[in-house]
Amino acid sequence: MEIENKIPETTEPEKKIEPATELKSESKTESKTESEASCCKQWHKKWCTPERRKRVLTVLAIAVVLLALVGYKFRGASPLDFFQHKKVLKADEAKAAALDFIDKNLVQPGTKVDITAATLENGLYKLDIAVGTQKITAYMTTDGSQFFPTGMDMKANQAADKAAADKSGDAAPAKPIVKSDKPNVKLFVMSYCPFGTQIEKGILPAVAALGSKINFTLEFVNYSMHNDHTTGDRKELDENLRQYCIQKNQPAKLGAYLTCFLKVGKGTEASCMAQAGVADVTGCMAQADTQFNVTKDFNDQSTYKGQFPPFTVNEADNAKYNVGGSPTLVINDTTADAAGRDSASLLKTICSAFNTPPAECKAQLSSAAPAAGFGDAAGSAPASNASCGS
Repeated sequence: MEIENKIPETTEPEKKIEPATELKSESKTESKTESEASCCKQWHKKWCTPERRKRVLTVLAIAVVLLALVGYKFRGASPLDFFQHKKVLKADEAKAAALDFIDKNLVQPGTKVDITAATLENGLYKLDIAVGTQKITAYMTTDGSQFFPTGMDMKANQAADKAAADKSGDAAPAKPIVKSDKPNVKLFVMSYCPFGTQIEKGILPAVAALGSKINFTLEFVNYSMHNDHTTGDRKELDENLRQYCIQKNQPAKLGAYLTCFLKVGKGTEASCMAQAGVADVTGCMAQADTQFNVTKDFNDQSTYKGQFPPFTVNEADNAKYNVGGSPTLVINDTTADAAGRDSASLLKTICSAFNTPPAECKAQLSSAAPAAGFGDAAGSAPASNASCGS
């Protein structure tokens, strides 16, 4: 028997065919890798990571917002309005809103008001306003919610204060007061100036102590700062006239009236006149008003000294003594700049003008300076040149 030797055939293992999706995935991975490699060749390697790309997108988003806000600002609005959804008024709308507010709240009915211009300035509307012949600059927020009657140049004011201080430091020494047997004492004030009322409170006890040993007159600065033409408020002009008339016709009662009036001020005129025993001065005030054109000048702003109406009752003496503001104290034709504001200092200054000081100069008066303005309180003594006006 023949034995057939068969050598088994070797078979190769079957190759597995990968799904097409896997081939595509490999292709995408290779493509992505090649793309990143290309990116990193063109840009710095650090920008190709997902974290870096996220940061770049964030920065770009912030930049877009900032650009939007800058553009909004250049349109004249505050950037805060962008987030608060405030309506930004157009120029014509701003003028109309401001005019309506002024007519209803700031002027008397029938007053002619015109807003000639509304321009954007530092995020606000700058308003050029004409009230009669008076020109005023005011400001309003761009949404019309707030109105500012005036603006102040802070840098300019600081420069002016510095210049005034420098001028004061360089001023010539005060002239010695000329002596006489009976000194003439003139005090120039504005009746509502806080520094004028302050020195009045200080000088009244000194005047009372010296009595007939001096000639004392209360006079008035030739312009008035404490009125409001826009609202028709002329409280200082009227009070100046009242005090002028009391002194003219009932001089012995002026001190008592002032002592009362200086405690509170406006609203106490009638009660203080009654308390001081002052007879009616209405006729005198009307006559003086006409004689010195007080109302006429108040209504005609072309006569104003700057922005203030004139008050010319004591015009000649204002010119003679170069009176600039309230208060100004003149003794024997010499301005007493360093007289102080307290009663003791004022008595001493006046008594220095006597050839032979009388016994009344030894009166013990208060050395505490009254507070500026109305009221009985004491205050710290201000610089001798603190005044209303210049």
